[in-house]
Amino acid sequence: MTTTNETRKQVVIKDTRNLALWTGGWTLTMAIANFGPTFLWDHHTGLTIAAIILNIVLGAGMILANIRHLKVLDEMQRKVAMDAMGISLGVAVVAGLAYSNMDVTNIISYDAEISHLVILIGLTYIASTIIGNRRYK
Repeated sequence: MTTTNETRKQVVIKDTRNLALWTGGWTLTMAIANFGPTFLWDHHTGLTIAAIILNIVLGAGMILANIRHLKVLDEMQRKVAMDAMGISLGVAVVAGLAYSNMDVTNIISYDAEISHLVILIGLTYIASTIIGNRRYK
């Protein structure tokens, strides 16, 4: 039994590293696509399009890595992850649309930026995962 648990733990660790690599690659290409035109290639349209396509390709790889990662988790880990994803999606839709409405109706004096929503989603996912793990210990 211990050998099986150790092997399973190794599979989860390996898969988590794989997911981290895909996520890191996607994040890096996102930065390149955003900052490259200004700081690296003087707004060359072809290079910008290539960077965006590369970002989309790595984003698709990251999504597939996420799916594979969920498949190697045990039932409890999968439940915690899926609950955190569901909460994050709900917060993103509700808060994102409210934020957009505040921008459109000029309740806020600045433009609503997607980066603010991405940060909120990330923080919500992290908090939900921590709370979920504590709940099921």
